[in-house]
Amino acid sequence: MKTRILLADDHAILRDGIRGILEATPGFEVVAEASDGMEAIAALEKNQFDVAILDINMPKLNGLDTLKHFKSVAPKLPVLILSMYPEEQYAVRMLKAGASGYLTKEAASNQLIQAINKVIIGGRYVSPELAEQLAFGLTKTEADYPHELLSDREYQVLIMIASGKSVSEIAEELFVSVKTISTYRSRILEKMDLTNNAQITHYVIKNDLLT
Repeated sequence: MKTRILLADDHAILRDGIRGILEATPGFEVVAEASDGMEAIAALEKNQFDVAILDINMPKLNGLDTLKHFKSVAPKLPVLILSMYPEEQYAVRMLKAGASGYLTKEAASNQLIQAINKVIIGGRYVSPELAEQLAFGLTKTEADYPHELLSDREYQVLIMIASGKSVSEIAEELFVSVKTISTYRSRILEKMDLTNNAQITHYVIKNDLLT
């Protein structure tokens, strides 16, 4: 019996490439594809999957919110995050939200196959570097890392501000209003005891959250 896979990514060319890798592997079958989070949820309602592969930055519903929905309706479904974002930025949050593994899109194709094989038997897949960070992080508290006080969306906005994006650019990318992003920014400054974007950027770089 083949491993049934759901593949969700908003870039058709990347989906084609990943699909090619997966279907060239004996025993793997991409049953459904989705270009955004809402399509991924619709696919989950119609099909049975052995593993789902999600991008983070998707329109309509991002990968994090899609993951949370998946875990609420299909808690045993392994979800592997395959993202352009470095591990330092999102991996820990995705794992805490229920992801079974995290890979960057720069990973080799054999790593993707290894990751799928590991998560479908109940394991977790992370790089050795991330595993070390996770072990080290167990000794830290929210007081040590103020960004841990942020919600998932606030954290996402934090990273985007530090990347040099304007409020309007962030709003457009996340499909929300400028007012909403301004509210997130205000919460970030308050929770982290910062006063401006320059301090946000300094904090993110100092703590190696931006690669």
